[in-house]
Amino acid sequence: MKKIFIFIIVLLYGCSPVPQKPTPQKPTPQTVIDQIVVKEKKTVILGVENFLQNHFSLVKGKRVGLVTNPSGVNRQIKSTADLLFENPSVNLVALYAPEHGIRGAIDAGKKVKTEIDPKTRLPIYSLYGKTRKPTAQMLSGVDILLIDLQDVGVRSYTFIYTMAKVMEAAAAYNKEVMVLDRPNPMGGIAVEGNLVQPGYFSFVGMYPIAYRHGMTIGELARLFNTEYKINSRLTVIPLINWQRKMSWGDTQLPWIPTSPHVPHWTTPLLMATTGMIGELGILSTGVGYTLPFEMIGATWINGEKFANALKRLNLPGVIFRPVYFKPYYGIYKGKVCQGVQIHITDVNAFKPFVTSIHLMKTSMTLYPQHKLFAKPSRLKMFNKVMGSDHILSSLQRGYSVIQIEAAWQNQLNYFKNIRRKYLIY
Repeated sequence: MKKIFIFIIVLLYGCSPVPQKPTPQKPTPQTVIDQIVVKEKKTVILGVENFLQNHFSLVKGKRVGLVTNPSGVNRQIKSTADLLFENPSVNLVALYAPEHGIRGAIDAGKKVKTEIDPKTRLPIYSLYGKTRKPTAQMLSGVDILLIDLQDVGVRSYTFIYTMAKVMEAAAAYNKEVMVLDRPNPMGGIAVEGNLVQPGYFSFVGMYPIAYRHGMTIGELARLFNTEYKINSRLTVIPLINWQRKMSWGDTQLPWIPTSPHVPHWTTPLLMATTGMIGELGILSTGVGYTLPFEMIGATWINGEKFANALKRLNLPGVIFRPVYFKPYYGIYKGKVCQGVQIHITDVNAFKPFVTSIHLMKTSMTLYPQHKLFAKPSRLKMFNKVMGSDHILSSLQRGYSVIQIEAAWQNQLNYFKNIRRKYLIY
């Protein structure tokens, strides 16, 4: 009887259908998009990703030119040039290179050549060589220009003016422009510094905007297009889920160096602190060492003394560490220097532009015999980067940092009011 019972149980189980695991369905691209946008609300979608997921129909039947460099990538770090070239729905026919070149190997200020891209075999037209504005010949084979460049949030960075020149040429030759937006690595709230004054406009300051402008490159495109009468046929493909309070560290996106001396996402904040000081050719800013823009030093500085003087200022969001270092190239190459390394402790509280003036003021106070403005040949570029000669003359006259900062507040408030009209996020 027991054996019969066991046999029946086995028979029943053997006859019962075994639950089968459902065969996984390969998600369509749209399903993936829905998962990213709906299920992961905090995921920041780049302009190029938004374009390829939702808006590539805007270039259907059009010959596309792309202005980009190594910073133009998606979150998988794939080049926008390659993404567009491989997409059968996009007819990419030409590339355009800003400062540092399409692959990012050219030093700051060096001319970029017009050549053939070895990967796509497309022509690369230089926008940082004989001309900085596309010519009629450069644009003759395109209908629309896409711009995918990672700005750093600093007025003196040339990519935003390459964009402006492209927009000017597009307006002149009846081409469309589309900016694939990217986050401002410093965030989109803080705005700081003076405005460029008449007589000091240049390719490191084409328009009267704040040194730290607090805008994305797409927002700047809107502002340039309207306020400065470019009047191009402009479309901005926006970011998704980016918020103004976000620094780059909040986006969970990989950082690609925007130029050879901008290796980390925090470097732009440090560039806004020491970059202009480096133009004077008196103090090392870590360019030529392993910490570009992260330090101030010289052969004649006492690091402990310098750090203690800066510590007494109680500047927000930053501390200073005394350091010894020996540059591998550039100013003070092969010589032992002392100075301070700049450590940002609070990205939101840190004021890089004002901190830069404190650094210069402290150097002048501690080491008056080492004239910060002793090289007349360097002062023209310094003033261009600073947007006027006001800061130079104020420091020479012994004005306090508070007095210098107060002098540009009306200008800054004026810019903030204009800026507000063009914010997307």
